Amino acid sequence: MTTFAEIAPQLEHQAIEVPSWAYGNSGTRFKVFGTPGTPRTVEEKIADAAAVHRFTGLAPKVALHIPWDLVEDFAALRVYANDLGVELGTINSNTFQDDDYKFGGLTHHDPTIRQKAIDHHLECVEVMGATGSRDLKIWLADGSNYPGQADIRGRQDRLADSLQAIYAQLSGDQRLVLEYKFFEPAFYHTDVPDWGTALAHVQALGENASVCLDTGHHAPGTNIEFIVAQLLRLGKLGSFDFNSRFYADDDLIVGAADPFQLFRILFEVIRGGGYGPDSEVAFMLDQCHNVEKKIPGQIRSVLNVQEMTARALLVDRESLEAAQQEGDVLGAHEIFMDAFYTDVRADLASWREARGLPAHPMQAYAESGHQETIEAERVGGTQVGWGA
Repeated sequence: MTTFAEIAPQLEHQAIEVPSWAYGNSGTRFKVFGTPGTPRTVEEKIADAAAVHRFTGLAPKVALHIPWDLVEDFAALRVYANDLGVELGTINSNTFQDDDYKFGGLTHHDPTIRQKAIDHHLECVEVMGATGSRDLKIWLADGSNYPGQADIRGRQDRLADSLQAIYAQLSGDQRLVLEYKFFEPAFYHTDVPDWGTALAHVQALGENASVCLDTGHHAPGTNIEFIVAQLLRLGKLGSFDFNSRFYADDDLIVGAADPFQLFRILFEVIRGGGYGPDSEVAFMLDQCHNVEKKIPGQIRSVLNVQEMTARALLVDRESLEAAQQEGDVLGAHEIFMDAFYTDVRADLASWREARGLPAHPMQAYAESGHQETIEAERVGGTQVGWGA
């Protein structure tokens, strides 16, 4: 059995990017809920993200969403973030909240609207230059609700052309990361519904294009770790959006619905070389905290990823491979499950203390008074949320 002491050095490599929008107000299709202490500015979002990193040591970057996080001076925003101990990470585009995009953005039949969507992404590339961000992440709401409503093949051709126009403007080590989602808000067909479609498009673009895997964007029963293995095998897994789902794209705290699934995914990430100092796979969260407080929600999330990473690292891969080669079905399964059932919480607490971090970040945050402080200070103004 692999011990925690043996895998502890590998935990030093863990970095989980948190999303700025997780700190704003969100809700259901029916209501966006306001909560005390919610940020009113982009700077306050970044300050909240910095608090998560301060208590966990796991979240050194914060992703931005354009235009939700639009500011006049992104270079100054970068300095502001750095002064708080974090960096600005992935830039996320938005072509799903403008009336012009009702019937699509990058796939729209109207070349004027399509160009508007392309230009928005080119603006995002400019933001990347100012923030030092490596990745431009694209998720599209494009699709249709009724058979015959849209030319499915034509939309794929237009999407390929649009992505090529955006990709051509990347420079250096900048990457285009294409996210997929099997339904919603389009219900009959979605233009990028699965990993195969996303893979086909990024392979056509080139080396600096890859796929983002959102763990909530799959049909029930999908073997997500198989997709992870395939994308890593092909060198096209660019990033994760970690969250949990019970029914659809619920964007709940990662590991809340199915901790074993998170463990299985992370095992395949590690087995496939997607974890460690030489990996370019970005670990990210994409969550909305509707009923729980936002900063502790993000703290809980990054801790869940850390815990399941530690358990996945504990798998005795030599013994597992030997059992697999011998056809020892139950023996191999037992080795796998032994690691999953290993309680690493006390070991992780000691590991954190040795690095000057709180042994129990959730408890430390609750006792710090930080939540009460921001709730008292952030009175007045307009709280940020979806679309703001």
